[in-house]
Amino acid sequence: MKNHLKRLSSPKTWMINRKKSKYVIRPKAGAHALSEGIALGLIIRDELKLASTLAETRKVLNNNEILVDGKRRKEYRFIVGLFDVITIPHLYQLYRVMFDQKGRIIVVTISPEESKIKVCKIVGKTVLANNKVQFNLHDGKNIIADIKAKVGDSIVVSLPSLEIIEVLPLAPKAVVFLTKGKHKGGIGIFKEIKGDEGVYLKEGEEIKTAKEYLFVIGKDKPVMEIKSRAS
Repeated sequence: MKNHLKRLSSPKTWMINRKKSKYVIRPKAGAHALSEGIALGLIIRDELKLASTLAETRKVLNNNEILVDGKRRKEYRFIVGLFDVITIPHLYQLYRVMFDQKGRIIVVTISPEESKIKVCKIVGKTVLANNKVQFNLHDGKNIIADIKAKVGDSIVVSLPSLEIIEVLPLAPKAVVFLTKGKHKGGIGIFKEIKGDEGVYLKEGEEIKTAKEYLFVIGKDKPVMEIKSRAS
């Protein structure tokens, strides 16, 4: 796979200047789909302005600690996506990756308290030996835990230890974040499941969407701040 792609052909979810140059950094295949994630190098250079060229970006990543979910990352093509936490200790800067209300990938500043947690959606379960259960999460992580949770629920984990703090079930009155579809980037209050569709309330209006588009982010209020603009 090439290390770059044409800017004009890049996903519409990327908030980049498509006329700045011909090519843009292509992230390596990873936990997030190409349209749902973006290269760490692009964030360092174009979003956070910590470098002006790719060479400077690589130097920043090699010479300074840049953490994603508490783990140091040096690869400029490392893909980051929804709710990943980016920490730059030497600059005391903390960020979370989100979608804005137009479904575009943005990076928002967060508090030190929020940087210690992450909400992950359970997208699969695997039964292991001795009846242990491995939970497969939306960001590619896998956690073996003795908890009661089902596919579609979310869990709050501590960073970087990935210790489970709380289970957020997909249940009535739960706060949900929309990850795809026409309402991507919006939030609402979950009501019920009807067949393959989920029904949620937004400003009192019932809206139907695919069940897999619903991402629980709180029981009665979000466990993290949801912002609609990059900062």
